[in-house]
Amino acid sequence: MDTSFVIRLSLFSLLCALLQIPALQNWVEWNKLAIYSGQWWRIVTGNFSHTNLAHLGMNLAALWVICYLFRPNWRLLMSVTLFSAAVIGTGLLLSSLSYYLGLSGILHAIFAFWALKESLESRKSSWLLVIGGGVKVGWELYFGGSAATSALIEANVAVQAHAIGLAAGFGLALLYHYRSAAVKG
Repeated sequence: MDTSFVIRLSLFSLLCALLQIPALQNWVEWNKLAIYSGQWWRIVTGNFSHTNLAHLGMNLAALWVICYLFRPNWRLLMSVTLFSAAVIGTGLLLSSLSYYLGLSGILHAIFAFWALKESLESRKSSWLLVIGGGVKVGWELYFGGSAATSALIEANVAVQAHAIGLAAGFGLALLYHYRSAAVKG
């Protein structure tokens, strides 16, 4: 990761940390009733605050590891992040959840996007990441989220957000791949 990327990712991490301030968190959390009453920004912003500092630290550590492994372009990373935040926030309106906080749905989208993107660009070993991501989310949907993680974040694991994020990431990777192929011509 170059210095510019590290600075930008640090600023993004700081933004997520600032959204832990209770007054800000109350304003940005994904809250179904508030969204239905017209507070549409929560569809996106709820993805960037967390239930507690352990939740924040765990998700930011995962973001940094994913960025270290995949070395994404900043602009594309932010495009995937914001698009998937909107898709996750909208998709959760169809779920039974009333509240949602956390970056994990977006992390699943980012991971899925770059794993499938690399796979489609002939990096054969990345198919293991694609399959692993699908198996992990399938496991969570069938058996539920980890009890240890729930205890750590002091909330149920929002497996719905993980599934929506994974699907959004895979969908974006397919669109990106076929759009790039069409441009190359």
